[in-house]
Amino acid sequence: MLYDLLKRTIDIIGSLIILAVFSPVILITAVLIKISSPGPAIYTPLRVGRDGNLFKMLKFRSMYMYKINGKFVHAKKYLEKNPKLMREYRENSFKLAHDPRVTQIGKFIRKFSIDELPQLINVAKGDMSLVGPRAYQEDELTHQQRVYPHTKKYVKVILEARPGASGPWQVSGRSFINFDKRVIMDAKYVERRSILYDLWIMMKTPIAMITGRGAV
Repeated sequence: MLYDLLKRTIDIIGSLIILAVFSPVILITAVLIKISSPGPAIYTPLRVGRDGNLFKMLKFRSMYMYKINGKFVHAKKYLEKNPKLMREYRENSFKLAHDPRVTQIGKFIRKFSIDELPQLINVAKGDMSLVGPRAYQEDELTHQQRVYPHTKKYVKVILEARPGASGPWQVSGRSFINFDKRVIMDAKYVERRSILYDLWIMMKTPIAMITGRGAV
């Protein structure tokens, strides 16, 4: 399919160019994360990709690492030991408005989507695309489809495409948009996707990053 070939070509060339342009930002961010709190600069959460296949997404670490039984573990373990926070996390589409796990550096890089820059490597590898549906957590999809049963048909459509580093929900409010509305937006993107639509989203992405609207 011509669209798929053009999209993959744009993904490879675009991701490599953006990585080169932002390499100083990437280097500085990695150093600041390392010196500001214990733990690696990058972490690799599992996300659901095309056809439901799991892949390791690359992200800058924006949260504290917690020491449990003498070992540093990711901040998600902190939630598992705090039922009240876990309940709030699930009730708010797997987001916390005032997340105590986020570092000072993390607040900044999340607001301006700098933490997402390593995903360009995922794009170059073919795990993701520059533009596509959100890359969901497996437990998020499972839980939210139980809460919103009518979303199952939309999730099925979403999994037909590679998840994107950017997409319709990212440029239209991000965390202000709940799961049920988000998956409808993502499914509509998959159904109407085109190179022109992708380019339109790509042009809106820098504005969303600079304003930081909807980021938590």
